[in-house]
Amino acid sequence: MPATSEDLPLQFARTKRFSLGVPRGFAVSPDGDRVLFLRTASGRSTTGLLWLYENGEERPLADPLALGDGGDAGGEVPEAERIRRERARETSAGIVSYATDAAVRLAAFALSGALWTVTTDEGVTRRIPTAGPVVTPRPSPDGTHIAYVSGGTLRVVRADGTGDHALAEPEGPDITYGLSDHVSAESLERTRSFWWSPDGTALLVVRVDNAPVQQWYMGDPAHPARPPRAIRYPAAGTANARLSLHVVDLDGHRVDVDLPQEAVSHPDGEWTDPAFEYVAQADWSEAGPLAVVQTRDQRSAYVLRIDPATGATTPLHHLTDTAWLEFVPGTPAITAATGLVLTTQEGTRGLLMTGTGVRTPEGMYVHELLGTAGGRLYFMAAEEPTEAHVWSYDTENGFIRLTDEPGVHHAAVGGDTVVLDSSTLDGQTVTVLRDGTPAGRIEVLAERPVTRPHPRFLTLGERELRAALYLPTSYEPGSPESASSESVSTASGHGRLPVIVHSYSGPGWQTVVKAARWHHAVNQWFADQGFAVLSVDGRGTPGRDRAWETAIHGDQLMPVVEDQADAVRAVAELFPELDTSRVAIRGWSFGGYLAAGAVLHRPEVFHAAVAGAAPTDLRLYDTHWKERYLGHPDIQPDHYDRCSLVAYAHKLTRPLMLVHGMADDNVVPAHMVRFSAALLAAGRPHTVLPLAGATHLVAQEGVIDTLLRMDLDFIKKSLDPRTA
Repeated sequence: MPATSEDLPLQFARTKRFSLGVPRGFAVSPDGDRVLFLRTASGRSTTGLLWLYENGEERPLADPLALGDGGDAGGEVPEAERIRRERARETSAGIVSYATDAAVRLAAFALSGALWTVTTDEGVTRRIPTAGPVVTPRPSPDGTHIAYVSGGTLRVVRADGTGDHALAEPEGPDITYGLSDHVSAESLERTRSFWWSPDGTALLVVRVDNAPVQQWYMGDPAHPARPPRAIRYPAAGTANARLSLHVVDLDGHRVDVDLPQEAVSHPDGEWTDPAFEYVAQADWSEAGPLAVVQTRDQRSAYVLRIDPATGATTPLHHLTDTAWLEFVPGTPAITAATGLVLTTQEGTRGLLMTGTGVRTPEGMYVHELLGTAGGRLYFMAAEEPTEAHVWSYDTENGFIRLTDEPGVHHAAVGGDTVVLDSSTLDGQTVTVLRDGTPAGRIEVLAERPVTRPHPRFLTLGERELRAALYLPTSYEPGSPESASSESVSTASGHGRLPVIVHSYSGPGWQTVVKAARWHHAVNQWFADQGFAVLSVDGRGTPGRDRAWETAIHGDQLMPVVEDQADAVRAVAELFPELDTSRVAIRGWSFGGYLAAGAVLHRPEVFHAAVAGAAPTDLRLYDTHWKERYLGHPDIQPDHYDRCSLVAYAHKLTRPLMLVHGMADDNVVPAHMVRFSAALLAAGRPHTVLPLAGATHLVAQEGVIDTLLRMDLDFIKKSLDPRTA
C-alpha cells in the first residue's frame, strides 16, 4: 500500500469505501484450472478489469483502457445498465460484471453499451457488433452464442459476430424481456432474468410488464432546466409489475410457462393473499428448468419444475411460513446425491436435502449455498453471529468446516479448486486451494485504512446482543485515569467519553462481524475524535434463528430501538468511563430510520441523531420489502402508523440532522421532505442537508468525506454541555 498522509474521511472517499482493488466475482472452470475475477488495478483506480488466474499466476484478460474505453468515459452507459448498477450498489466503472460459457473458455462483458468477448486460452478480445446498447450479456454454455438485452428486447448473436436477431421483443413501452423489475433486483436480489438451457438451444426468460406500477417523477433541484425522470415504483399496498416466464429457442419460437395463479393450503392471517406475484428465483440445469414463485403476502412459495416443450409446471415442493419466507441464495439446487436442496424455514435457517432427508445442524445459520463440485455441496454458514465460515457436505463425509480463523469467509468452487475469499480483522486474503491444499493467492490491492480499527466485541444484556465497542486508540479502559478528562481528549474536553451509536440493525446486513469492513475504520475514526462508538446487531438482523429475525413482524421500529437502548445501558455497566448523559446515534438507510426513531421515542437515552437516507414514511417504500415485515397498509394500517416517523414529528426534543441524496430512487427524497415538513408544522427545529445528485449509495469524493466531518461537527455541538 502506498504511503499516504490523508485522513480517514478523504481516504474513505478516494477508495470508494475501500472497495477498489478488491477481487470479486470469481468464476472457476469445471476442471478447476482457471479462475476469472474482477478487480481494479489498484486501491485508487476506479476502472475494473477482467483477470485470469491460471498455473499459479494472475494476468489481466481485458483492460478497458487498452480497449479504448476510459472506464465508461468513452461512451454513455445505457439507462438499464445504470439502474442495474444502482441496484447492485456498484461504485466502480469499466468492467463491472461478466458472464462465461460452461467451460470458462469465453467471457462476455459490456463497456459503454458495447459487447466484448475475450477467450481465456489466447486472451483475444473482440468487439461484437450488436443492434443496440448492450446490457447483461451472457454466453451460451457451449460458447457459440451470446444473449443480451437491448432496449428491453432479448437478442442473441453468434460469438463470431454474425446472426444478431431478436428473440423476444416488447409488445409495449412498459414491457421488457430479460431485465429485472425493481422489486426483484432491490428486495429479492434476483439480478438475473434469463437462463440458457444446458445445450444452448433455448432460454428461460422473465417478461416484465410495468404498466400496472404507479409512475413517480424525480426532478433534479440543482438543474431545473432538466425534465424530471419518470420511474416505476411499486410502493407498499400498490400494484406490482406483472411477471411471466417463457421458453424461447434460437429461432424465436416461444412457449409460455403455465405458472400457478394461487397457492393452496395457504396460511391464514389478518392479511392473507395467496396470489403468486413474485418470481423469486429460476435456473436451468441438467435436471431441467426450475422456478420459485412466491405469493404477495410472502407466506407461500412453490418450487416448480418446468417442461420446456409444453410450458407445463409441476410443483416439487410447497414452502410456507406464518410470518414470511426467507430463501438462502443459491437455492433451490438439484444434485444426484442430495436431490432437491431447499431452504428450511423452522429453527435456524438452513439447508434441507430432500433426497436424503438430511438438513444442516440446528444452530448453523446458512447465509448462502455457494455451489456444487465433485459431488459436494459448498455453503457459507455461521454458528456464531459475528463469524461466517465455508462448509462442505457430501453423503460420505457429512459436514466439514473448511475455515478456522475468526472472520467472514466466502468461496467459489470448480472441480478440485476452491477459491477461498477470507475477510478477518487483519484484512482480506484470497487463497486458491487445490484438493484442500493452498496452491496460490490472488492479490488484494485495496488500501488499508490509515485509521486502524480496534473493535472490542461484546455480548450485552439478556438478549445476548452482539455489539462492537470502539474507544480512542490511546484510551485504556479501566485505568485509574480513564474516568478523568486528563487521560484522553474527549469530544467536549470535559469528563468521561460521550457515546455515538452507529448501527444498521436492519434486515439483511450485520455490522458486528469479525471481518475487515469499512464501518470498523469509520467508527474508529469517530472514536479517535474523543468518543466511545457502539455498534449493535439487534432483533431482525441475520445470523441467528428465525425467532430472532421475525421478532420485528408487525413492528419494525420499537424492538430495534429497545435493543439499542438496552445495549447502551449494558455497555455502560461494563465501562463506567462512558458518559450515558451524552449519547448520539447516527446511521444510513435503515440505520438512519433507526437513528431518527431513537431520538423521537427514547430521548432520555439518545440525545442527538444524524439520520441519513431514512425511510420515514414506510408507505413510500416498496411492496416486497415493507409488506414482508408490516403486511398490507390498507389491511394493517396500524403497523405502518406505528412504525412510520412522520406522525411522531411532534415528539422531537433532541437535535436531529436529516441527510438525503436528491437522486435516491430507492428511498426517495419524499421521505425526508415529508418528515421535515411535519417537524416544521410541529414547531420542531432540525437540520436538513440535501445532497445534490447523490443516490442511495453516496460515494463521491468531496461529498462522503465532507459528510463524515459534518456528522462529527453536528454531534460535537449537540452533545457539548456548554451549548446544550
